Amino acid sequence: MKCNFAAGLSMIATVLFSVSLHAQDFSFQNYHWDDNNKTIDVPAQYKDEKEVVLSRVTKIELASKGKGAAQYYMIHERIYINSNDAVERNNKVYIPFKMNESVLETKVRVIQQNGKVTLFDKKDIKEEIDEEKQIKYNYFAITGLEKGSVIEKIFMLEEFPELDGKTMRMQSSIPIVSNEFQLIYPRHLKFKTKSSNGLPEAVEATATDTLKKTLTVLDKNIAPLEDDEKYSNRDVYLKLFRYKLDENFYTGAKNINSYAKFSSNFYDRINPVLDKKELKTVEDFCSQIPKSNDLQEQIWNIENKIKKTIAYNLYADNAESIAAIIKTKQSNKVDLLKLYSAVFRHFKIENKVVLTSDRFQIPFEKDFESYENLDEALFYFPAIKKYLTPTEIEYRIPLFPDSLGNNNGLFISEKIFGGVGMGISEINFIELPGVEITTDHMVITVDFTEDLENPKITTSIDFGGYTALNFQPIKDFTSAEQYQTILKSIAENYTINTEYTSLKTENDGVENIGKKPFVMQLTFEGKDLIQNAGGNYLFSVGKLIGSQMELYQEDKRTLPVEIDHPHAYQRTLKIILPKGVTAKNLEKFNMNFKTDLNQKTEAGFVSNYTEKDGVITVTNTEFYNAVNYPLEKFNDYKNVINAAADFNKIVIMLTKS
Repeated sequence: MKCNFAAGLSMIATVLFSVSLHAQDFSFQNYHWDDNNKTIDVPAQYKDEKEVVLSRVTKIELASKGKGAAQYYMIHERIYINSNDAVERNNKVYIPFKMNESVLETKVRVIQQNGKVTLFDKKDIKEEIDEEKQIKYNYFAITGLEKGSVIEKIFMLEEFPELDGKTMRMQSSIPIVSNEFQLIYPRHLKFKTKSSNGLPEAVEATATDTLKKTLTVLDKNIAPLEDDEKYSNRDVYLKLFRYKLDENFYTGAKNINSYAKFSSNFYDRINPVLDKKELKTVEDFCSQIPKSNDLQEQIWNIENKIKKTIAYNLYADNAESIAAIIKTKQSNKVDLLKLYSAVFRHFKIENKVVLTSDRFQIPFEKDFESYENLDEALFYFPAIKKYLTPTEIEYRIPLFPDSLGNNNGLFISEKIFGGVGMGISEINFIELPGVEITTDHMVITVDFTEDLENPKITTSIDFGGYTALNFQPIKDFTSAEQYQTILKSIAENYTINTEYTSLKTENDGVENIGKKPFVMQLTFEGKDLIQNAGGNYLFSVGKLIGSQMELYQEDKRTLPVEIDHPHAYQRTLKIILPKGVTAKNLEKFNMNFKTDLNQKTEAGFVSNYTEKDGVITVTNTEFYNAVNYPLEKFNDYKNVINAAADFNKIVIMLTKS
């Protein structure tokens, strides 16, 4: 869904066309597939591919409608099916929009190798409901699809113009023989465009009726870019085409969708002038917020109060006032930012609103000013260099959704001119919380002094930052019984599915998010980790650190590494042996794997041990300081990841003298 931050700021679309065009016709309204084209012509280089897009034509046309404007969208696609997997993937053709009056055309046909054609139209559309998400989907149930056939589809609809920034993905996970995108628009308009990652630039031309212009991007033989490589961000490397309206020659308007204009208008929207009644309402609300001399704690208190008081509702109507927000206890995005801004102003806390995008969906393009980049909001506090997310109820400063960090953003701040506040902006980089925030500390003691075949094991883990965030909110949103069931499931990863004898947690609940680590303390018996081998004992000690991710890469890696956030693990294992018992294979604990970037170690797994007076102490450190690792460093990074999995497999031998 289009972010509502831009709503009301680009309504010029409704008057862009009234000066010249009055017809509601659009050039491809009679577009149809070629009834005589039943051939299945697959280029030799793609004969062995499981699935191939033979052609994809996408058209968007801007036209007048009454006193306003409309946008007409069409996609025509021919896909070659050459495997059972592809048959299964395509036996349901989902319609990528709601079935309502805006849908102008939906039809599908299957062309088999023998030339037989099976047609599907509106009467063949079925419906299914995702019960979990409560979303209704419409789809064609395709019959007659077999290996060697072609499925062809045309979708056409009318929608509201998207002029303030739009991204078209011109590459996918399957090869594309020909991909064409065309934008058709009145000739008095001018668009800015940007092609990324090797996509050809758009070509501008005059349409056949001479009243309109076209921008066409055509690319051929586009290699697939799979979306199955772990620790990557494929969307950054896809061939992308971006466009936005830039000028209107009739009105003389230039740089129409600029960040400078947006920032000024947006600042005014979230910082309205408050009358005395409104100021009193804000003052009364702020009087309920605990005060602190520590700035970060004060911001935490504000965030906690608002998130516990005001329910965020994306679809809520705009409130008449801040008093209405507080009274109804619900708010949409923009109104929520108004409330935060008013409260920060009351406490005299300097802040900047940061608008950005999800880096795993639409990466922020700093060289192309597009409102599409401005879907998500954060607050930034220069004095402490920390961020707050206003809409996500489970987060607390300094934690915010990591998909919004390691990304550029539009930072909007207040500047006073002649006693009047104005919004100015600049593009800056959004740093994620450092590795020191998300470090887990694990201390494990294995005591064999009473029973060599059934040691007593004590494990204490302090989960920090983003890891703690996975656990701390659970207590406040589940019943006591459900919470214990969830804790048991978490504990099983460290007890190797053995029943624990005791389980204790500390710092659970929202009140501790961003403040304290989530602590889990376990005791359990280790008999399932011991195997008698002819009088000796094999001890699967590595399993005590919990199951670990193992990174396989059967095919050649194509994408650089990008992880969610910096994080680290500090582990200490103490193995206490009785007199007369020695341990072998301890050298397995010595491990050293590192990834260096710019002559600095940014990821590593380092482990070693000491042995003294019957106590073996193993320490290891695993850390990922950086978020991005270039492709040429992939093997080094993989070795670090897999070192933890290798440690997990360590078995030592205990022998009686």
